[in-house]
This record gives sequence, structure tokens and C-alpha cells, in this order.
Amino acid sequence: MAKIKTFEENISEIDEIISKLEDGMDLDESMKEYEKAMKLLAKSGAILEKSEGKIKKVMEKNDQIIIEDFE
Repeated sequence: MAKIKTFEENISEIDEIISKLEDGMDLDESMKEYEKAMKLLAKSGAILEKSEGKIKKVMEKNDQIIIEDFE
């Protein structure tokens, strides 16, 4: 089973892809890298949304600080 990447790992990989694209490559390879980066961005966005929802839950609990599992 593949390990699920963290937000930070996704962003790091996106940075690597950007560097590759800036260095130049053929169109076909550029499109593959672009698609890969877009998928990573979508996954990263989902991670942020999930985290935001958990933060809201904490804040809504009558000003009590409740730490919930992030998994």
C-alpha cells in the first residue's frame, strides 16, 4: 500500500516540478509534469480543507480547547 504524502511532501514535490519546468523539457514531458503538479495541488487543497474543518470544530466547542485526532 502506498504511503499517503503529507501536505509538506506534496508542496516539496510541486517545487521540484516547477524547477524542472523552468529548466526546460520537451512538450510531452512538460504536460506530464504539469498534470502531476495539478493532482498534487488538489490533494494539498483537500488536506487544508480537512484541517480547517477540524480547527472550526475546536473553536465551536464553547471556547474549550479540545484537540482532536488529525487522522
